[in-house]
Order: sequence, then structure tokens, then C-alpha cells
Amino acid sequence: MKNLIKNSLGEINISKEAIATLAGNAAIECYGLVGMASRNMRDGLTELLGRDNLGKGVEVKISEEMITIDLYIIVQYGTKIHEVANNVIEKVNFVLENTLGFGPDRTNVIVHGVRTK
Repeated sequence: MKNLIKNSLGEINISKEAIATLAGNAAIECYGLVGMASRNMRDGLTELLGRDNLGKGVEVKISEEMITIDLYIIVQYGTKIHEVANNVIEKVNFVLENTLGFGPDRTNVIVHGVRTK
């Protein structure tokens, strides 16, 4: 698995939750982002997650060959959505590569809403 690091002393297995928390904290620092949205939309309502629950706005899928991250975000009104999304992807990939020593193979951004701050 891609989240398993082996060395001469043993193995390090990094959980999906740890990766999701790192990705959520990296994303929330991006300009134009109001917050992370819950992955589970019920009745069409988008829940804005607090700082303690940022990982719930991130879905991590790990297979033998690939790590995919889906980020559910809410952007600020008046910003260019594609630029905010690209900045989120770049920031998350950079932080994960520098923190964990590996990054996702694919990072998807799902915009759940646009809000005023």
C-alpha cells in the first residue's frame, strides 16, 4: 500500500484519518476558501465544518497503486472558483509531500457552495 513506509527498523502505516486531517488543514489556509463542507450532503444542505472537523470534508481512498483525495469545499463569493480550486490542489499536494514524504496520485476538489464570509 502507498501509505505504508518500510525501513530497516520496521514499518510506518499512515492512516486515512491522518492524511485527511493534514489535507484539510492545508486546504483551509488557501485564499478564497470559506471552509470545508461535510462529505455527506443531506437534503441538499451543506454543513460548514469547524476547525476541529476539517478532516470530515476530505475523503481519502487508498489502493495498492494509488492514493486519491477528494476535498469538499465552500468558496468565497467573488473569487475565481477555478483559481481557488487549483490553489487548494497545489497546497494540499505540497504539504502532504513535505510532511509524509509522499503525495496523492490524484487530488479532486468538489465545490459544494459559494458563500459570503
